[in-house]
Amino acid sequence: MATVATRPPSTGDGARPSWVRGVVVGGIVLLGVALVWEGVKFLGGVPWREPLALPGAPVLHDPPFRWQFANDLNLPHVWNIVLTFFEPWQRNADQNVAQYLIGTALYTWREAALGFLLGAALGLFLATLFVHSRLLERAVVPYVVASQTVPIVALAPMIVFAVGPSVAAVVIVATYLTFFPVTIAMIRGLRAFDPRAMELMQSYAASRSEIFWKLRLPASLPYLFTALKIAATASIVGAIIGEGPGGINDGLGRAIITFNQYYITGPEKLWAAIVVSAALGIGFFALVRGAEVLLMRDRPADAQG
Repeated sequence: MATVATRPPSTGDGARPSWVRGVVVGGIVLLGVALVWEGVKFLGGVPWREPLALPGAPVLHDPPFRWQFANDLNLPHVWNIVLTFFEPWQRNADQNVAQYLIGTALYTWREAALGFLLGAALGLFLATLFVHSRLLERAVVPYVVASQTVPIVALAPMIVFAVGPSVAAVVIVATYLTFFPVTIAMIRGLRAFDPRAMELMQSYAASRSEIFWKLRLPASLPYLFTALKIAATASIVGAIIGEGPGGINDGLGRAIITFNQYYITGPEKLWAAIVVSAALGIGFFALVRGAEVLLMRDRPADAQG
């Protein structure tokens, strides 16, 4: 009797080295970027002075070349960006830049999370309709795809004009950027079941809802989480963009606009806001990834995609 080779059950020991390896690689990449950044300034930047020193302070190093793109406005020193987190975010402010940006990031994340949930629900709903109706899929999916060709920076003011400057407008913008990847991925995911399992359920006269909940949706989970990881970062981008025309004063979008207006006098603050925005997107991605690992830990590795 022939035997079939099977993969030994996973003990979970490989999960931690995997994410630890990712963190280490990410840290090495960031360190490499910082070294290249400062290396360029060392060779062709403006004279180096003490961190956050005013013009006229003693020169510590005079680069041999002068490259315009490597001046302190375009590429401020990495340590100046780090130190500016501990500076007041504006004159006579009680909060430093780190406290201010963390507060605005949490506010933006709440908007993005609401848009993420609504967009994911809308995408799943549309995908469910499309997989059950080929005619509806052929008629509507091209318009769903075309909707994403409109630049969000042009669409956001129109949404604000229609809804009014409010959190609701920002959530709609985040939802708009979120629903598309979920819709497209789930159209494929809801059809990724084993045909033999479908035949079995049909032989037992299973209803459409039973087939959906017990066959289609479980089989689509790898596709769903792949789309949700993309949608998580897209929702952050949508929320930040929507906060400008939406008139939201407590989010990262307003902080970026404010620091941009005073960029000449303090470029490090805008770079700090960019760092926090990137960290927020990475954090949201990691949160979705953690949910994926938790919910799919018992699935075979091949079934996880």
